Amino acid sequence: MLEVLVSVLLFSFGILGLIGLQARAVSFSVDAEDRNRAALLANEIASTMWITRSVTVDVSDGSSWQTRIADPSKDGLPGGEISVTTVSGTTNSADIEITWQAPSRGTNDPNKLRTRVVLPQ
Repeated sequence: MLEVLVSVLLFSFGILGLIGLQARAVSFSVDAEDRNRAALLANEIASTMWITRSVTVDVSDGSSWQTRIADPSKDGLPGGEISVTTVSGTTNSADIEITWQAPSRGTNDPNKLRTRVVLPQ
């Protein structure tokens, strides 16, 4: 009887370990999905820069870009914000930075995606 109890205990620990592993895998999957979404949004802004041949894009607080990025129900990110800054000393380069707050992370550690766009002169 004692051997059965020990084997049930060991089996329970194994099952608990698998459940914890599954929870971590789901967390990593959500993080990868958010990063992919941020990369797609940054790519759309970079495409707009290439089409207009200008690194100046209106991404102020009221713009459609900011609204779209901040709305997770419409392919945005939770707590998403965007900033586009021109690289100092150039007129054809800009940095696009998208930040968001994943629900699984603490409030002091936002996620960031930064990409640089260089247009031909």
